[in-house]
Amino acid sequence: MNLPAQALSILDTALRVPPLFVMDEILKSCFGFSNNIHARYSSFFVDENPFLNDEGFGHLQSEELKHWPADNDTTVELEDYPMFSTIALTLAKILMFILVYLLATVVFLLSSQRLVQVYLVVGSVVVVVVGYQLNVATLLYLASPPHCDNPPLLYSLLSLNTTAIQGSGTTITTLGANYLCQGGLGYLFTLLHSGPTHPLLYRLLILSFLTPSFSLLLPLPDAVLSAVPLFAALLPLATVKYGVAYRAAAGCRVVAGGYQYARTVMREFGLHSLLESEWVRLNVPNVLRTFWLVRTSNHVTVLLGDFMHARGERQSLWELDAAALYVIFKAVMTQGCETAVALLGMTSVVSYASHYVSVAFQMVLLTSEDDDRSMGTVCAILFFILAEQSGLTVMEGEKRFVRLCRNFCLLFTAMLHFIHNMVNPVLMSLSASRNPALYRHARALLVCCLLVLLPAALLYLLWSCYPLSTWLLAVSAFSVQVVVKTLVSVLIYALFLVDAYRAAFWERLDDYVYYIRAFGNSVEFVFGILLFFNGAWIYLFESGGSIRAFMMCIHAYFNIWCEARNGWTVFMKRRTAVNKINSLPEASALQLQRHDDVCAICFQALHSARITRCSHYFHSVCLRKWLYVQDSCPLCHETLYKVEVPEDQQQQQQGGQEEGMGNIVADGPPAQAPGEPQLGEEVNPPVWGQQDIDLILGENMAGRQVVVDQEVGEAVLQSPPLDPPAPTSQEGPGGDTQHDNNRMFNLRLRRGHMIDQDIGQQ
Repeated sequence: MNLPAQALSILDTALRVPPLFVMDEILKSCFGFSNNIHARYSSFFVDENPFLNDEGFGHLQSEELKHWPADNDTTVELEDYPMFSTIALTLAKILMFILVYLLATVVFLLSSQRLVQVYLVVGSVVVVVVGYQLNVATLLYLASPPHCDNPPLLYSLLSLNTTAIQGSGTTITTLGANYLCQGGLGYLFTLLHSGPTHPLLYRLLILSFLTPSFSLLLPLPDAVLSAVPLFAALLPLATVKYGVAYRAAAGCRVVAGGYQYARTVMREFGLHSLLESEWVRLNVPNVLRTFWLVRTSNHVTVLLGDFMHARGERQSLWELDAAALYVIFKAVMTQGCETAVALLGMTSVVSYASHYVSVAFQMVLLTSEDDDRSMGTVCAILFFILAEQSGLTVMEGEKRFVRLCRNFCLLFTAMLHFIHNMVNPVLMSLSASRNPALYRHARALLVCCLLVLLPAALLYLLWSCYPLSTWLLAVSAFSVQVVVKTLVSVLIYALFLVDAYRAAFWERLDDYVYYIRAFGNSVEFVFGILLFFNGAWIYLFESGGSIRAFMMCIHAYFNIWCEARNGWTVFMKRRTAVNKINSLPEASALQLQRHDDVCAICFQALHSARITRCSHYFHSVCLRKWLYVQDSCPLCHETLYKVEVPEDQQQQQQGGQEEGMGNIVADGPPAQAPGEPQLGEEVNPPVWGQQDIDLILGENMAGRQVVVDQEVGEAVLQSPPLDPPAPTSQEGPGGDTQHDNNRMFNLRLRRGHMIDQDIGQQ
């Protein structure tokens, strides 16, 4: 991104932050249900100040630290708010807050060009207010003694009263400064004004800003002078109002067009496409992050100011100690997630920090990360879900801080799981590729050591400081899962590394890997069930909620049911494959010596092998992996494992096949091309009722030759070539007679399905 594009992006982010502050303040006031819009960042000047105690700053009592956050909580207690005298005024107040919230939301969703127009109007109003305040301040200053005792300045100038003019030096200086300020503000207003333009109107606007300064030169009554600034501001305000009304219709059309655009995108592409496009257009993560950092910086600044002026004495920031820093941190974190907007801002900051933690581990592992599944995105979603299901924004100060710390512990364990998902494929690739770069092995193993030590240290700290609770059980379960998964990955890595440097084929390797992974998956499954019952206890007896119930359903389906189903499927496939392989004969040493070849699957030497029905040799473990996919031979696609079909099913299949043959005979033979031998009554049709018809390539059947269709891998009949090659015979390894391409095929014409009785599938 070039420099102008970066500048425009920063400007767009800055323009979208103020509407978030408006929405945040409205949420803190609970849409008017509170009589105070909580600007209680600095309510520490009396007994509530945590920096004041009997022993002075820096020696806070534990009881004071315990009760201060609850005393300074910004959460609104609905039962304590004072209602207005009438219901009508209360409803009007609530509707006003709702309207302002909706307007702030609309402003946040506007395009950059429309945002600039909105801020031009807001800037015009701000200029008018600033000019009015300066005029009022100047008037009050000159109306106070001793300036009010001097005669009017214009009268002194006209009468050439040098004594009075010399005594009005301060008045002249003040009026000159105000004159320059008002002139600048008037010119700035004409630049910001977005309504109808006219040279005469611009002159009148500048003159309206200067009118209060000129009025102070005249001998006017105090009542008239006090009203001059107000009347001087009426013309600029009326101009702003006219400009807003002039563009109100265009603004309504913009809102309606945005609504129609959203409907069109949702109808044609779906809600997900709409949210994704708007997320990118509005640059939501950067806006939320900027909002939260500005909000937190303001809060920290106020707290540091309270510390510096505690007890009315100016103190240095160098006197901050651990207790004071803890108080500031606790206050910032507690009030940093008190509203939904603030919580989204904190979520964005957490996502940003998690992303760079992931980048650091990628640099250590020398890998790259998929943007769609980055740690920042996953941690942001998890943190927000944890906050919502625990009701973080509606808790009191102390409870909110405790819950926030617990959520961060759970988020930490989730990050460890994600880091394990990053290091596991690196370990597998290093062990399988015989990578001689020892520094890459050392980096991956160092990360594995961290994945074991960090959860262990966390468990030791939590179990030594906190009593047994459902939250502690959840964190412990997640931590143990990380340790077990890491140990399983390291063990499998060690086995593959040993196998990579073995000279002979290690046939038991697959069994060892399966047993280790089965142990790890079993531990994860048991802890998944434990977490489900732990969540059910929390839902029933501690804190319920629809979000928690929904997350429990998701956990039960994906982490329990799907894992159990997948594990059972793998177990059944493995058992079925083992049974099929055991039904095949094992090659003797003499047969292996005569074969003198490698396994066609792994290309390793054959020290032990299984012989298929089609006389092909494979390792038992290689053939078992192949049987996970299909039941045919890897070389010739011959069925490796035949089962007996029940007699009634076989008769039913034969009946259907004979009926199909009757239809073929009734329709007559197909048309033959010129030059092809005609099939008459002398052609004996094949026996369709049989399950398998063994054919040999090159064999002549009723004037046609048996060949292989390369597209489907099955035997077909075609016209014989002019000079068919004579088959040549050679002696097979087991004494069987084999020919060139003499491979057995099944001619499946109008046959029923074969059923595997072990797994009940076709």
